[in-house]
Amino acid sequence: MDKYLDAFINAFTGTVDWTWKSIIFEVPWYTNYFWGLVVISLAVWLLEIAFPWRKNQSVIRKDFWLDGFYMFFNFFIFSIVISGFYKILELLFAEISITAKTFALFDISEWSMWAQLLVFFIILDFVQWFTHVLLHKYSFLWKFHKVHHSVKEMGFAAHLRYHWMENVLYKPLKTFGVMLIGGFEPEQAFIIHFITIAIGHFNHSNIKITWGPLKYIFNNPVMHLYHHAYTLPKGKYGVNYGISLSLWDYIFKTNYIPEDSGTVEIGFKGDDKFPKDFIGQNIYGFKKGQK
Repeated sequence: MDKYLDAFINAFTGTVDWTWKSIIFEVPWYTNYFWGLVVISLAVWLLEIAFPWRKNQSVIRKDFWLDGFYMFFNFFIFSIVISGFYKILELLFAEISITAKTFALFDISEWSMWAQLLVFFIILDFVQWFTHVLLHKYSFLWKFHKVHHSVKEMGFAAHLRYHWMENVLYKPLKTFGVMLIGGFEPEQAFIIHFITIAIGHFNHSNIKITWGPLKYIFNNPVMHLYHHAYTLPKGKYGVNYGISLSLWDYIFKTNYIPEDSGTVEIGFKGDDKFPKDFIGQNIYGFKKGQK
């Protein structure tokens, strides 16, 4: 038992220490996710202000500050809280001989840096796309995912407005994705992490970007706006599930972009009764009878 307690404490304090060192600039800039998030957020926000798609939308849009809090809560505070539990799980799996290489389909550790990064990016994005489909398909998951879809005006910070339970689901599945490629995360994976933050911010921003012919590969604000649409095509429980890549939606026929005015109503049926505050939104999914 002491081994697990020590592992929990070390993981928790280690994550706190790394986060604090990031804030005070004591970690390398290329792995400083705290200030990286701040810089990317400010850059996309300035682009929203300079080139607004929905020109009648306020610069400080509805729930701007709430979404800003979600950004830092999900990216840092919850990561600190949950780090010890993940470390305990890692030890438990090791004791039953399940390691990072147990389910490896191939090992990318000897590949060139750019090949490693490309495969890492593609595998993880597909895992996230698949997880996203599950969040919409099953009501016991959808009731937590509703937090993300309760956004009524889109802006960059809406990217990280989601229930902490999604981290509980996403993290193990992303870890499984890494295990498939040999349990190895490329040394330069920070490049991919910053790229995905930027793409996610752009996808939720008040900026009209489609990427031209590359729209069939990369997700974009026009496509993602319809993921948040209040009214979905008949028989669909969701569309445009892509995280960074739109590729999966075109392959699996879940793409849907009927027009590009940016004026579509977003949300979900009954969102007028959905809690408006952080605490209310985060306990909503645990209440009996919620769907």
